[in-house]
Amino acid sequence: MGTRTDPWPDGTPCWVDLAAPDVDAARDFYGAVMGWDFEGSGEEYGHYQVCRVDGHAAAGIGAIMPPDQPSAWTLYFATSSAERTAQAVTDAGGAVLAPPFDVPDQGRMLVAADPQGAAFGVWEARGHIGAQIVNEPGSLVWEEAAVPDPDPARDFYTRVFGYRHEPVEGAGEGYTTFHAADSAGQEGDTTLGGIGGLAGSPPGTPAHWLCYFAVADADATARVATEHGGPSPAACATRPTGGSRPSPTRTVQRSPSLG
Repeated sequence: MGTRTDPWPDGTPCWVDLAAPDVDAARDFYGAVMGWDFEGSGEEYGHYQVCRVDGHAAAGIGAIMPPDQPSAWTLYFATSSAERTAQAVTDAGGAVLAPPFDVPDQGRMLVAADPQGAAFGVWEARGHIGAQIVNEPGSLVWEEAAVPDPDPARDFYTRVFGYRHEPVEGAGEGYTTFHAADSAGQEGDTTLGGIGGLAGSPPGTPAHWLCYFAVADADATARVATEHGGPSPAACATRPTGGSRPSPTRTVQRSPSLG
């Protein structure tokens, strides 16, 4: 099982959470689809829900704030200094949407967007490291940015997090994986995620980060999602992306949160 208790290295995708207009309804849906158990955080943290797999924190669900905020998943990247990363975002041409602030006893965070508008979070761990489980059913297994122009996106994330990039055979023109800069030559897989274009997306789709959760059976998960009110998935497909997150991945297209 891919479990962890230490803070994630800088630049590693380390957490994902959903801003939902109805937290109880989101709990019901994702509890059925992903098999999650939930731990409420209490009034101090806005009744934020930690979604657990076998007792390990896998994701979060919280209420949207302000009320006109769209419901969306946010991917967070680990940092050892929220202030330093916020400055790097600005220096690289991105925007800091919510400057660094404390989550009492848990960590320090910020929300930013790359120059093409893809939003993401940054997490400086204290009491909460982020995901305690990855690459297992019900947990994060892959993350990728979909942007109008992948090349400047790669430049931005390299300047902020120090990534290096590798092409992926069969993944389409412009798609690359990203890796920690110091991972070159290391044994085993070092893939952290992917960056690609918006080919195949509906017209007007904005730049975004897309997160994938591992499931034991993609077709069965698609059926459960539909039965519990999710949109009918277009198809289940084998993606050619590689690495520990994953190689290859069976994904459910258009089901909420599952890619």
